[in-house]
Amino acid sequence: MIENKRGLLLVISGPSGVGKGTICKELLNDSTILSVSATTRNPRDGEENGVSYFFYDKEKFKTMIENDELMEWAEYCGNFYGTPKAFVESKLDEGKNVILEIEVQGAMKVKEKYPEGVYIFILPPSLEELKNRIIGRGTEDESVIETRMNQVTRELSFASEYNYFVENDKIENAVKKINAIIEAEKAKSDRCSAQLI
Repeated sequence: MIENKRGLLLVISGPSGVGKGTICKELLNDSTILSVSATTRNPRDGEENGVSYFFYDKEKFKTMIENDELMEWAEYCGNFYGTPKAFVESKLDEGKNVILEIEVQGAMKVKEKYPEGVYIFILPPSLEELKNRIIGRGTEDESVIETRMNQVTRELSFASEYNYFVENDKIENAVKKINAIIEAEKAKSDRCSAQLI
């Protein structure tokens, strides 16, 4: 009998517009959940505390930083965002796989503390295709698109720090590949114990 009680920490990154959010939603099931981030920004309409985010004031968030209670954190547009350790650890201990959909710098911070995590970098079929996807959203002007494409080049320089590359040519193909990675990682000898009865 093979026993593997602890869940996997799955860290998924990739350039803006590559489809990370859609892929992550497709991966969710009884055994795989999304991590809930903490933030100091105000809740938006329809957002629930503990579901969309954990909403904290800045004083509480800074205390969490000082007490090393976050796997990673960043300040963005005057607000703090981060991944609470306690939530992730409790879910991993329950045997759940926990997905962190985070940008590259955050992922590298997590990797320092959790080298046993599974780090997956989502790639577009091509840079041209990625640019077309961003343009297709119709939400950004040309200067923002160029800034995003420059950011892609910076992010790609970190790609070799990840365990796996998954090309998002089609969502269903990318999801299938990641599910295969999860199965393979769960079967690794250093993650489980085998007992013959």
